[in-house]
Amino acid sequence: MSGYFTNAGAFLLDTLFSLYLFAVLLRFLLQAVRADFYNPVAHFIVVITNPPLKPLRRLIPGLYGIDLASIVLLILIEAAYQLLHALLINLPIDAAALTILGFFHLAQAFLNIYFFGILIRVVLSWLNPYPNPLSQMLARITDPLLRPARRLLPPYSGIDFSPMIVMLGLVLVQMALPYLQRGALELLR
Repeated sequence: MSGYFTNAGAFLLDTLFSLYLFAVLLRFLLQAVRADFYNPVAHFIVVITNPPLKPLRRLIPGLYGIDLASIVLLILIEAAYQLLHALLINLPIDAAALTILGFFHLAQAFLNIYFFGILIRVVLSWLNPYPNPLSQMLARITDPLLRPARRLLPPYSGIDFSPMIVMLGLVLVQMALPYLQRGALELLR
């Protein structure tokens, strides 16, 4: 019976923390690309991330346009997740190992936001080629990655291959992360 409850708890913990982590990460990226916060989707992200960010912003100012409070919140959320996950599945609590796991989990989340952002943007361009709030927000976030790929391979006959190139690159980096994580954890032994 405890196996089921452990798995169910781990699933709920992962889902809740991942959703909020994605929201804070999106907030950070939206601020980094200077997105329009009057956009309804961006405004929703601001509303759900403001409660913990407002007090942090009083303590931690931004630096050269980088929202340090969002970065600190990302680290705090990830640390809480890694600690609760270790407690839930009875892993020994090793601060260095949990820090490495947290770093790679954040890197995976960062890459997932770009991968799925590009994928959703492509699908939306097929279904509804006219700009809508979600596609405009995704364009602001993903264009910095797509621009270099467009210079490398410009659109051919009206077909833009840059999303495919960038998504392939993102998948290759995601495939490398577990090996890098394992190597980093082996350095601790």
